[in-house]
Amino acid sequence: MTRILHLSDLHFGFHRKELIGPLLDRINRARADIVVATGDLTHRGRPGQYEKAAEFLERITAPVMCVPGNHDVPLYNVPVRFLLPYSGYKQNISAELAPTMQSGQVRVLGLNSVDPFRVQRGVIREGQIGRVIGSLDPLSTNILALHHPLEQLPQVDKELSRRAPEALARLEQAGVHIVLSGHLHVWASDALLARTAHPKVLQIQVGTALCARLDDRQNEFAVLDIDGTELTVERHIAPMDQPDFQPPLIQRYSRASGIWEGFDQDSDIPILPGATETVFSTA
Repeated sequence: MTRILHLSDLHFGFHRKELIGPLLDRINRARADIVVATGDLTHRGRPGQYEKAAEFLERITAPVMCVPGNHDVPLYNVPVRFLLPYSGYKQNISAELAPTMQSGQVRVLGLNSVDPFRVQRGVIREGQIGRVIGSLDPLSTNILALHHPLEQLPQVDKELSRRAPEALARLEQAGVHIVLSGHLHVWASDALLARTAHPKVLQIQVGTALCARLDDRQNEFAVLDIDGTELTVERHIAPMDQPDFQPPLIQRYSRASGIWEGFDQDSDIPILPGATETVFSTA
């Protein structure tokens, strides 16, 4: 069995300071094989925010793999945003924007979905799809990790990333089994599985792990236990009015039939309007 811990949208610079300790405690007690952080590590891509994010990541005892989010490029420093958008990320987090990590029979492939020329909307570039497909392991559970979702529920009022539908279709055909993303500050897995035209891919969209925006209503992260074709997901939730995480909700899945199916699920009702945003708000 391989354990992957997935968190996203830390938003250092606009984060719940009192939740840092409980979050780190839960992460380290999980003893994950890989911790995957899918972007928006900072709120505005500022040096001090990157320092806080880097310090947090250094305190995680498991191997950590990150990809950038749209908030990780400077919003107000326009020259840097357009000419050196990832300078802060590369200096403080990682020189790699699309890393790959393997643990046992699980391969996690990162993809940078950020478009520095757009404030919020992402982009999946043609070359990125081919790179991911060329890096898949036919003997492993292949997981794609990126900031922007490849599909979203109809209630979400954001623009889907450019080329996302094409990417999802091609990646499913090539053998991607799970997609981890964030960005929306809204959890979705079962609701997406129920309506998707791509049931060979389980899309897990986590909410925000630390952002202090009250409209999000809660902070959360997920732990995935992968055993061949079987998957158990622990969803750890900390309501905004509580100082710690509640006992996890459990969701179980199987792809033994060739497509993903969910069993004995706890609640998977997405919380809205956490997905609503304006240009200068968080998500």
